Amino acid sequence: MTVSSRALHVLSDALRAHRNQRATRWRKLTCGRQALLVVAHLRKGETYADLACGFRVGTSTVYRYLREAIELLAAMAPTLDQAIEVALGKAFVILDGTLLRIDRVGMAGGYDRGFYSGKHKCHGLNVQVIADPAGRLVWISPPLPGARHDMGAARGHGIIDALTEHRIVAVADTAYQGAGPTVAVPQRRRRLDPDTGSYRPLSSNQKAVNAAHARRRGPGERANAELKNWKILRKIRSSPNRADKLIAAVQTLIIANT
Repeated sequence: MTVSSRALHVLSDALRAHRNQRATRWRKLTCGRQALLVVAHLRKGETYADLACGFRVGTSTVYRYLREAIELLAAMAPTLDQAIEVALGKAFVILDGTLLRIDRVGMAGGYDRGFYSGKHKCHGLNVQVIADPAGRLVWISPPLPGARHDMGAARGHGIIDALTEHRIVAVADTAYQGAGPTVAVPQRRRRLDPDTGSYRPLSSNQKAVNAAHARRRGPGERANAELKNWKILRKIRSSPNRADKLIAAVQTLIIANT
């Protein structure tokens, strides 16, 4: 697995402290082996049955080990305030939204419609990602239903207000038009005639500005790609109500891995 030993050590230390706090006398797996089991599940998407066979434990034990570790990792995830403190030390940050697909959502009464993304044509969860200029992850927001627009999600999490209050420069795509004076977005074509709906083409200077903006925003896709390199998040098969802890746990490991 392409996971650093530092991430394993972070999880192992957290498990060891948790066991000492609970005065656990004996476990089938050591803290290091349990950490390896958890990372194998999150990184490679290994099933409970495969993990139980590989580590020679029962599937119910695998479930308990995973749930215990995920809750510990989620509690270690940074908050928005902590992310803003990190962002203050950067020249700028990159703000972007991404969709994490899900397949376990109730269909009765139209409940699933809130999770359906018209842009991606699938059900999912909307998460807002803040990255530094090199594309390293700074913060991932809690998930919202996939039908939520990126701008509304960013405002709902308080990201826009925090960036404005601390005067942190951010670059984003056109979904964040009107986010405030500190959020830079690309130039958009304007309607020349509302009756015909034709657009005025961008000038050469505007195209140059957009090209420079794309170069600054491009590394932010690295954070989204790294997030989806954890196979457990490529299609979330657990309940959407528990996805927040799963995403926070992966966030903790990603930050420890960098």
